[in-house]
Amino acid sequence: MTLGYIILGNLISTALSVGLAALLSFRYLGTLIDKLVPVSAGLLLATATTHLLPEAFNSEADPYTLGWVIMAGILGLFVMEKLSLFHHTHHHEGDEHHHESGHDAREAGRGGVAILIGDAFHSIADGITIAGAFLVDPQLGIIATLAVMAHEIPHEIGEFMILLNAGFTRRRAFAFNLISGLSAVIAGVVGYFVLDASRELLPYALALAAASLMYVALSDLLPEMMRRSSLAKSLPQVALVILGVLIAGAATTALHAH
Repeated sequence: MTLGYIILGNLISTALSVGLAALLSFRYLGTLIDKLVPVSAGLLLATATTHLLPEAFNSEADPYTLGWVIMAGILGLFVMEKLSLFHHTHHHEGDEHHHESGHDAREAGRGGVAILIGDAFHSIADGITIAGAFLVDPQLGIIATLAVMAHEIPHEIGEFMILLNAGFTRRRAFAFNLISGLSAVIAGVVGYFVLDASRELLPYALALAAASLMYVALSDLLPEMMRRSSLAKSLPQVALVILGVLIAGAATTALHAH
């Protein structure tokens, strides 16, 4: 039953994230993306700090070791991003699809392939996050799935823009993004068998999952809003971050009530 939940959660997360990102990218880019980013940041931070981390520290695992695991996870993601294995790039209003030719087009094409490889690695991390959460509790698995979807939608929108600029057609960009995203399902299944066989590893997997969500929120999503802007623009962004936190809280309340 748990394995089925893990597979379903990863399938739904991947399909809806890529599908909604494609819809927003191809038709409505610039109207909703600026609102999705702060909501996603709030939801990720709330899920990591009020769900995943408490579950990890409430186990029999050594808290000092868990702290080192969190630090290693954040530092590892930073290093991998610097090496362009994970490259989170969000393209907002003003981004335009343009045709490149000659050497530039070939370079852009290679860049598109690199983005897809990075997305596959990123999806593997998401798959393990969802697997670890479902192994602890189905309710936590649902919350983790929602958090993954929340940050995957703006992430996938950025990837669509990069792939289109790299010369991919809309159909090819959608197909390749979906295929790379399905690595989350494979990672979820592998994570289930590994973590189920070695339950003592589960708190450390949750700590790494929390580190991943916090890193994405603090290094990728929130900095988008840290640029100097007017109070009239900043206040709605803060409100949307709080909305993301409230969504996580509401999801927890609803699931426990059920």
